[in-house]
Amino acid sequence: MSWAFLRDLLSGVNKYSTGIGRIWVAVVFMFRLLVYVAAAENIWKHEHDEFECNTKQPGCENVCFDHFFPVSHIRLWALQLIMVSTPSLLVVFHLAYRENREKHHNQKLYKNPGKIDGGLLCTYLISLILKTGLEIVFLVLFYKLYNGFKIPRLVKCDIKPCPNSVDCYISKPTEKMIFLYFLVATSCLCIVLNLGELSYLIFKYSMKCYLKRHVKKQQ
Repeated sequence: MSWAFLRDLLSGVNKYSTGIGRIWVAVVFMFRLLVYVAAAENIWKHEHDEFECNTKQPGCENVCFDHFFPVSHIRLWALQLIMVSTPSLLVVFHLAYRENREKHHNQKLYKNPGKIDGGLLCTYLISLILKTGLEIVFLVLFYKLYNGFKIPRLVKCDIKPCPNSVDCYISKPTEKMIFLYFLVATSCLCIVLNLGELSYLIFKYSMKCYLKRHVKKQQ
């Protein structure tokens, strides 16, 4: 899978983000995207082939694997990375709209098209809310699909066509557990950063409005 588009998207948004937003981009790019590409993808690469059950019954291993791993951890992680980065496109599209509007009218309509104010501020806040919501949704999804944030060494399966209750063994459970904890930790960190940036922008805008009103009253 090529991650060039996601990298370019994050780099483009980084130019217009606040300080907290730039930290979020760094966390997503360095501690999530690069870790996924460099290490995590290889750990889960042959997870189906390395899933073993103590039976030779045809189809038993496939059914048990599908039951305990309805969606691959690594594919769900990849989907999470894509989904939580997608709301940033709203900001990119809004900036493109501002620039095209200035070209269409052939005049300077904004002091700084990349400044987060007015309609762009609303778009930015919406993108932060969407990113935070998606992070939470995927954490809940991980928890529900796998009955918690854990990778057991041994699972017991008695689903047909298995002849009886069989033992199935998951490969490299400790290594996978470490990366799963890393996934949860970075997701939680991103949620905290998004909420922090959201609070900062709302506070900054509220103070700006308050000062404007205060100045008008004095005048």
